Amino acid sequence: MATSSTRTSSRQTVQSAEIGAEILKALARLGPAASLTALSEAAGMPPAKAHRYLQAMIASGLAAQEKQSGRYTLGPEAIKIGMAAIAQIDVVGGISELLPALRDDTGHTCFLAVWGSQGATVVRTLESLGEVTVLTRTGAKMPLLRSATGLMFAAWLPPRERDAEASNEPADLNAQLHDPASPLCARLEAIRRSGICFVQGLMVPGIDAMAAPVFDARSEIVGVLTLIGTDNALDPSPDGVHARKLAAFARAASARLGAPDGSVALRR
Repeated sequence: MATSSTRTSSRQTVQSAEIGAEILKALARLGPAASLTALSEAAGMPPAKAHRYLQAMIASGLAAQEKQSGRYTLGPEAIKIGMAAIAQIDVVGGISELLPALRDDTGHTCFLAVWGSQGATVVRTLESLGEVTVLTRTGAKMPLLRSATGLMFAAWLPPRERDAEASNEPADLNAQLHDPASPLCARLEAIRRSGICFVQGLMVPGIDAMAAPVFDARSEIVGVLTLIGTDNALDPSPDGVHARKLAAFARAASARLGAPDGSVALRR
């Protein structure tokens, strides 16, 4: 039978672990380095208390301190834990679990596409009753510069990855991609600012699409969530009901993959 002192010690251990976890989360949010003042404010505790925990975390390798600036960073052991967590992430499986709720909440067919050797490729689709399913089948390749899904990838992919696939697009669009003053480059910049891409009848007349990006722990695009609807069924406004719902699901998917809160907010 546990004694009163044993129970008290147990509670203190749990509280210490919770406090340490808050400091670790603050280090991750404020990185790559943060002052003691900033950390204590982010963790919601006095600087002296945060300092005591930081010293213990430095000793265990969970935190480190820069010699010149005195600021704190994640330590080598914390980085190992983070890398192990990233290695266990199932991008397709983790995001796919959100698709039923996205379909039911919006009432539209939705799909997840990832970037593969063939470009933007649909890997999961959930159809809504009565919705047109053309071009939304699993395995379908989405044009880079002529679809909402492809344009979202084009907006966020590194140029080297993007440009290799862009060579398969019509010559006039490919040329615009390399002209900063072109309408296409202006559109890609607008997509980056709003976090939403809406296409009306671009691939198939009468079929509209709306896409939002999913980011990973490195703030790199790893997938695109897309809604498909018949003509005028989707609200085209970046602040409309469909855009807000789609963006919320994309943020939730990014959070599942460890995307930093700041980068997700910035991209919305």
